[in-house]
Amino acid sequence: MISKGYVLRNAGAIIESVRVSVERIPESQVVLEIEIEPDQMERSLDRAYRRLVQRTDIPGFRKGKAPRGMLERHVGRERLVHEALDILIPEAYNKALEEQQIEVVDQPKLDIVQEEPLLFKATVSIRPTVKLGGYAKLRLGRADIVVAREDVDAAVEELRHRYALHEPMERPVKAGDLVRAEVRGQIDGREVFADDDFEFTPHDGATILLPGFAEGVIGAEKGVAKEVTVTTPPGSQPLSGKTGTFTVVVKEVKEERLPPLNDEFAREVGEGFPSLQALRQHLESGIRERLEAEATEKYRDDALGELVKTTKEMEYPPVLLEREIDHLLRDEARAAGQDVDRYVESAYGGSKPMQEIREALRPTAEERVRRSITLTALAEAEHVKVEPSEVDDEIERIVSSSGAQASQISQLFDNSSGREAMERSLLTRKTLDRLIEIVSGPKPAKRAAATKRAKKAVAPKKRKAKAVEEGQT
Repeated sequence: MISKGYVLRNAGAIIESVRVSVERIPESQVVLEIEIEPDQMERSLDRAYRRLVQRTDIPGFRKGKAPRGMLERHVGRERLVHEALDILIPEAYNKALEEQQIEVVDQPKLDIVQEEPLLFKATVSIRPTVKLGGYAKLRLGRADIVVAREDVDAAVEELRHRYALHEPMERPVKAGDLVRAEVRGQIDGREVFADDDFEFTPHDGATILLPGFAEGVIGAEKGVAKEVTVTTPPGSQPLSGKTGTFTVVVKEVKEERLPPLNDEFAREVGEGFPSLQALRQHLESGIRERLEAEATEKYRDDALGELVKTTKEMEYPPVLLEREIDHLLRDEARAAGQDVDRYVESAYGGSKPMQEIREALRPTAEERVRRSITLTALAEAEHVKVEPSEVDDEIERIVSSSGAQASQISQLFDNSSGREAMERSLLTRKTLDRLIEIVSGPKPAKRAAATKRAKKAVAPKKRKAKAVEEGQT
């Protein structure tokens, strides 16, 4: 077999018919063996001749006027056949998909068995196969949200530190001081940090720059250079696990003066609160909202995880997993403000081959693919759909809340791909909402017991009614 990398574009004409045999193979793939009638191959050769003759200079003929036999002798039979295949293969492939009603998710791998008459195989990745289990009986409890007094105390203390005053001191650095210093760091002979006005607050156990730096600065005197030994954490970086030295020259030391914890302090915070108790209630409410949002997100995540466990069958093409690995790499690079190549170089220092990096991401990518496929299956099973008006409303909501960037945001959705992305996002959200409705409903056992009790309560009434009828008769 000869593998060819044809681009499956539409050549403008529709092939009449193809002979197709279909073989299902593992991992949601299908092999199509497609055979073309000789007369259709001949028509394709004629079309190839008309295309080639327009762009080929043949001595003795004006461009486009040479007979087919002359063109074939000039460029060779093989060139003409390959031009014909460029026309015929995409049409035959698309016709086969249409006739067999196959929905593909990626470009095919093509293998030409013979060129005249044309016989080729197309290995294609198709939609995943998922068989959901008894998801309707799936139930998941939610934990109660409790705001601990200690969390409110910590929030109050954080505010006190934010509103604290800092008084200049003429003494060595203590834990909790606000320090401004000139800092130079060297590891393995390389300068890794330099700042003439580095400002920081060393705390016991705090990690500033590198482990050992914060503790080492405590006790430093103004204007006197102090060397601090640091050690880089283990990992994949080129300098991982190495010991270095940071030279610190303290310029300024300020001691923190916390405000008294009373109603007057509460009135100075933000827009002002009438009392310390009111401030604590406000902070408690904020903490509760954050915990509820986190709990809701975890509840959704747990529900989807439980839904995946109910699946009895799942099969998907390898290309979906490879795409998800690509997405994970791009997400990591974007978070670091770099493209993928630069991110890999800076994060791994060229010490790991790309294949090893991808393999490390494979378990996470696989879990994400399984969840996505399962959620899609649930949307189909529950007939969850997104109407065009819902897409319009969501785009309008986002644009109207974008302020000065409203015009730019609007342009992102002013095309089919932008609207499709929004539709997918809404479909995911609605399907998750439907899943939450299912898992947070009453337990099936309780519902069955309630039905049984209702039947027992009705039964005596029916017997009484029957007795009355018999008496009247």
